[in-house]
Amino acid sequence: MAVDVLLGLQWGDEGKGKIVDVLTTNYDIIARFQGGPNAGHTLEFDGIKHVLHTIPSGIFHKGAINIIGNGVVIDPIIFENEIKEIDKLDVEMSELLISKKAHLILPTHKLLDAASEKAKGKNKIGSTLKGIGPTYMDKTGRNGLRVGDISASNFKERYEKLKRKHIQILNFYDFEYDLSELESKWFASLDTIRKFEHIESEHYLHNAIKEGKNILAEGAQGTLLDIDFGSYPFVTSSNTIAAGACTGLGIAPNKMEDVFGIFKAYCTRVGSGPFPTELFDEAGAHMGKVGNEFGATTGRARRCGWIDLPALKYAININGVTKLMMMKGDVLSGIDKIKVCTHYNFNGQKIDYLPFEANDGLTPIFQELEGWKEDLMKLEKLEDAPQSFHDYISYLERELETPITIVSVGPDRKQTFFK
Repeated sequence: MAVDVLLGLQWGDEGKGKIVDVLTTNYDIIARFQGGPNAGHTLEFDGIKHVLHTIPSGIFHKGAINIIGNGVVIDPIIFENEIKEIDKLDVEMSELLISKKAHLILPTHKLLDAASEKAKGKNKIGSTLKGIGPTYMDKTGRNGLRVGDISASNFKERYEKLKRKHIQILNFYDFEYDLSELESKWFASLDTIRKFEHIESEHYLHNAIKEGKNILAEGAQGTLLDIDFGSYPFVTSSNTIAAGACTGLGIAPNKMEDVFGIFKAYCTRVGSGPFPTELFDEAGAHMGKVGNEFGATTGRARRCGWIDLPALKYAININGVTKLMMMKGDVLSGIDKIKVCTHYNFNGQKIDYLPFEANDGLTPIFQELEGWKEDLMKLEKLEDAPQSFHDYISYLERELETPITIVSVGPDRKQTFFK
């Protein structure tokens, strides 16, 4: 069987975790391919909310195999806390495997993240301060430590060498820190990582494909945060696009089939960076309040705005999206007129694409659609939704030239409709 890829099309927080959880029954393996604990995937079922940061979102389905791929960076302390939270629940955790090639976030990576962000001052990018960027920098600089290194006899020696390098940089920043407690917790948390099987994930997945297994590659963050194709430099440190599944899992492009692109019925963004359709009015406040728009990892309030079609089309093209999934349609209930950004005015010229730099010279051009009053969270089937909601979905499908196959109108598994 081929591999399907599921990823976000906006600035992250689209609801990927929920959809992976819903779709897991169709797959044998769920494999996370990039990012780190700066991502928060929220799942809700049986009245309980679960937030995952590193572990794939199929973990609550018995029989599914979950893999943390080589493209992921792992903070052992956060990973240990995730496992503890799952252990508290009266649910059976499915099998979890970890790639030997996944890189480790060291305590000093977090300190470097904080020092770098502080040094940027008003130009800071809005980092989650989880050490993601510095870890990927060490990965590309060929200095990093990986999960497979934990069992090496010289692991502590290599750790100390890398730590010394980091301390030199921290001294350059003149950054004050206390490493002792953080370091003690970090080494203790490695025991939790040791409890799980460490695998050559690329070989494991190659064999699974030969055996006809169904595999879903799970991404983190969103396309517009991609290190190459996002709103640079206000981006994450990995490739969040479909191509990232190839490098983050070792899967060849010709083994991929469907690419599921997830988007909200509006837009949100956490942290700094351009956001052409951002709202500062009553409609934006409504989205933030009703949508509970606070970061699952940081708790920071998300910036809210109308849906942005040029940016969505850009993301669809880059990823080769075959099926769309629209989240949080319920949040727009009660807004009389819903606006859709169809083009931009860029330095006096009307354009329908995302330019190199979305600066102050870029303003959105909107089309207005009829809203709806009904509470969509109470729907038992999609057919009962108001006509204006169906019109909104149909309009987006025509403009994006891609079918919307799943519509979500609430956080629970049951509030998900296949179209």
